[in-house]
Amino acid sequence: MSISKRPPLLSLALLLLTYTSTGWIISKIYTPWYMWLLAVIAILLITGGLTISGTRLANFSLLLFKSNLRSFGLSVLAAFLFFLMIARFRLFLDTLLIVAATALARMDLQTAGFNQGQTFCLLSILCLTSLALGALIHKLI
Repeated sequence: MSISKRPPLLSLALLLLTYTSTGWIISKIYTPWYMWLLAVIAILLITGGLTISGTRLANFSLLLFKSNLRSFGLSVLAAFLFFLMIARFRLFLDTLLIVAATALARMDLQTAGFNQGQTFCLLSILCLTSLALGALIHKLI
């Protein structure tokens, strides 16, 4: 392994702690199995959304704003999400922490020389493993 391919341990440790505490919290409130499935899907969507290239993201955003009806629908959705952000500020802060930790790890991995596929696989495995680790720690303690 060359020096440029070494993973950034600090940002990956922060990611591990973030998702472990999230798994602990989800396990603590005794959620049913479909909520765990929803959390896994959300983790994969966040990781995938953050590791996608800028040109693909630009093409997707152009597709969203192609018509007036889509722009209006997106504006209404943004206003609703802003309302949810204000109404559930604690949940918003937790989600923002998760996204920020994932984005930091993604930037550090791509700076270290990992490509998009490697970054997505490594982040997905680490996020899902640490989520399960947080739930396991809660069950054992």
